[in-house]
This record gives sequence, C-alpha cells and structure tokens, in this order.
Amino acid sequence: MESIKPALVRIHDVKLDDDYIQWIQDVKQRFRKTQIKAAVKVNSEQLLFNWQLGRDLVIRKAEEKWGSGIVEQVSLDLQAAFPDVKGFSARNLWNMKKWYSFYAVPESTALISDLNQIVEHDQEKLQQVAAEIPSEKLQQVVAEYPFPIAFGYVPWGHHLEIITKCSSIAEALFYIRRTIEAGWSRSALENSMQADIYHKTGTAVTNFDERLPAPQSKLAQELLKENYDLGFITLPNEHDETDLETAIEQRMTRFLLELGDGWAFVGRQKEIIVSGKTRKIDLLFYHIYLRCYVVIELKVKAFEPEFAGKLNFYVNAVNRLIRRDSDNPTLGLLICKDMDRTEVQLAFQGITTPMGVATYDNVKIKEIQDYLPTVDQIQEQIEIAEAEFHMNRRIKEEIQHGEHI
Repeated sequence: MESIKPALVRIHDVKLDDDYIQWIQDVKQRFRKTQIKAAVKVNSEQLLFNWQLGRDLVIRKAEEKWGSGIVEQVSLDLQAAFPDVKGFSARNLWNMKKWYSFYAVPESTALISDLNQIVEHDQEKLQQVAAEIPSEKLQQVVAEYPFPIAFGYVPWGHHLEIITKCSSIAEALFYIRRTIEAGWSRSALENSMQADIYHKTGTAVTNFDERLPAPQSKLAQELLKENYDLGFITLPNEHDETDLETAIEQRMTRFLLELGDGWAFVGRQKEIIVSGKTRKIDLLFYHIYLRCYVVIELKVKAFEPEFAGKLNFYVNAVNRLIRRDSDNPTLGLLICKDMDRTEVQLAFQGITTPMGVATYDNVKIKEIQDYLPTVDQIQEQIEIAEAEFHMNRRIKEEIQHGEHI
C-alpha cells in the first residue's frame, strides 16, 4: 500500500486513521481504472471507425462505383475536413480495407466467437467494451461482419502486423489473443511471430481433452509445445537429470521465456512428504492464466512408460498437499529427450490426472577438452609462476644480504 504524503497545506480538525487510508486508496484505484477504461474506449472507438470505413469500401464496392482512385479521393476529403488528425493517408485507408477483407469470410464467425470466450481473464473488460461501443445498423447491401469486441484491446499497428504476416484467420486470432493476455508490445509480437510460436505450441501429446473441462483443456493444450528449445544451456558430455535441472535453474529467466506467457517459477526439487517419506519434484511452476500448479519432470533420455506413473504420483501429491480450493487441477508435464507418440498415448490410458509429454533439443554439449586450459592459458600460468619464483628469490637474497651486513 502506497503511503500518503503529507499535504503542503495542513487542514485543521482532520484525523487520518486507517479507515481513511483504506478509503483514499480505493478512490485512487477507481480513478486509475477510469483512466484505463477511457484509454481502452478511445482505442476501441478508433478501431471501430477503421473497421467501419474498411467495411464501407468493401460492401459499397467503392472502386467499381466511383473509379479506381476513390480511396485516394476519400483520403484527400478526410484530411481536408480533419487536418489535425493523423491516420487518413491513402495507405492507411487501403490497410483498413485489407483488415476488414481479411476477416470478412464465413469461417471467421465461429473462430472470433471462440476468441471472446477463451480470453477468460479479460472477460469483464471485454463486456465493458461491448457495452461502450455503440451498435451499428447498416443497410444490408451485402453480407457484412460486425466489429469483433476483442479487437478493441489490440493496437492498430499490431493488427496490421498480424494480417500482413499471418496466412490464416486461426493464426491471426491466436496472436490477437496472446497479445491481449500478455499485453505484448509491438516488438514482442514481432519476435513471437518470427519465432512462429503458433505452429510450435499446442502440439504436445496430452490427455487434456479427456481430463480437463472445456475451454480449460483447449487453453492448456495451446500453452504447451511439442518441443522446447534449450539452446541457451550447456551441459557436459556425460550428464544426468541433476545437471539438466541445475543448468535450467541457472538460466530460469530464459527458460520461462521458452515456456511462454503466464508461467511463474515456484521451486526446484520441491519437497513433499507422503506417508512419512520425502519426495522431491524436479520443477514446480504455477500458471497464472490457467490458475493451477504445473509439475515438470525432466528426463535426459527417451520416454519410458514408467515415467507417466511417477508424474501421475507427483500431480496427485500436489493436488492433495499444496493445491488450494481456489486453484484448478494440477497439470503434469514430462520433458524428455525423445518420445514415441503411440507409447505415450498407451501409457496415459487409465490415468485420470491431466498430463502431457514434450521433448527438448539443441542443448550445447561441452566436451572434456573444453574443461582443459588452452595453450595461451598454460603459457600465462607458466609466466606467472616464473615471475613469482624470481621475485621470491630476490626477496630472499635481500634478506640474507641484510643479515650479513
């Protein structure tokens, strides 16, 4: 709680007790929410306008009706009427038309509807925006598509980046949802698209469809990758799970980036006591969006069926000993060197806890010679040793000479 600084002008007969402090904090919080709400509304209104103008250019068949230069003419008219307003360049108007056209296809309706439902933690905000954006009624010249409410939470520049680089509506909506959930900046969005996380997430082998309610199962599935790039760590040629855990813990910030958005590190070798016996979980995380713990077990070899049983044990233990009533069921994720999908699916049969298996690669191996000093380092040590030898001999001679005198 932020402290209340003394006012420059003191008011007589005022007693600032705890009740006042709590109340003034509530007032400040309400005002901050108002500021956010106003900013969101401004962005939403501008995006709604862009959507409507792009729609008009499409459904009115403006170029067929008024000629090929009509977009440029509209740009000139709007700039003349609103000289202080940016965004009315012919290029931007073409982008508005491109934006509307990208989503104005039959298959987008269900996908956009799913988008609004999946973004659960922003549902209240989405409803607020929906109430604020005026409904639009136009003559149905041709089929038109309403402005998707969720789009109001994504800046215009992000939208242009998405429709320019995405090859499908499903991919575009994936990045829109991730932008809403994580509050991605433009550069973060560009980096994620360059890394092609759309095609790298949601492909891990899991039993989420059978063990989690929708839409949690869908969101959980999309948050896991089939393969994790551990190119940021280096291990000795002969290494085990402990070496892998240690390397990951030392580069935890980088590992969290590889996992994706919403992951919070709880601990390594997390101790739990079951029937008087101490057990230790390799890595324990909490996922903010899913509101659940995630147990991660690491294996430096290919998947074996017995790995599923151990992971199942740890997931059940966390559910019983750590998970609270407000938390969703704990997930388990095994990350191993390699796997056979059929073996994993068979190993999961009969297991009631939600679990998944993924692989890792690109670990850098440090050979034994990498631990040995180089020729230059050896030469440097020799020179240091020789210098120390001559210095010690000189000191000894000076002491002896002094004693002789």
